[in-house]
Amino acid sequence: MRQRRIFKPARSESRLGRAVLVGIAALVGAVLVGIGLPSDLLGSAPRNAEWNSPASEIRILDGDTLRLGERTLRLHGIAAPERGQSCTDAGGRLYDCGTAATAELARLVQERAVDCRVQGRDRFGRALGLCQAGGAELNASMVANGWALADAATLPALVPLEAQARAAQRGLWSGGFEPPAHWRR
Repeated sequence: MRQRRIFKPARSESRLGRAVLVGIAALVGAVLVGIGLPSDLLGSAPRNAEWNSPASEIRILDGDTLRLGERTLRLHGIAAPERGQSCTDAGGRLYDCGTAATAELARLVQERAVDCRVQGRDRFGRALGLCQAGGAELNASMVANGWALADAATLPALVPLEAQARAAQRGLWSGGFEPPAHWRR
């Protein structure tokens, strides 16, 4: 009796040909989808924009980060200590300078609306911006009061404010501290 074949094996050449065609189709599809998707997908901040937020929608996350309603914004050109970061005061006593920097930013905002000019985004997709509350520029005020370091490469205009805060021993400069970037490592 002859054995009946239900399935016929495919030729190896046609399997290879189909695999190549499927690969090409997937590549073309990915390119078309990539071209058609907006650059600010998945919550990434637009490169340039004006953001305004009423006082009721503002949350201070740390010394250089704000939450404006549903959006997160980092103050451009500054680096404030992280919460939990230890510093020493003028008497050599340890304190949480990250919490102190957060309190300073909260004092500057103080139940006022915040207006920000977004100028790009950081490596995490958060907006980077220059912000004002009640006529005071938050970025410059944090540096001038000694609670944030100026990023000379990003915003050189803040460097003289940092030098003045250091000379007057304001904020972080009243004792000892490790720069936030070194502390994170």
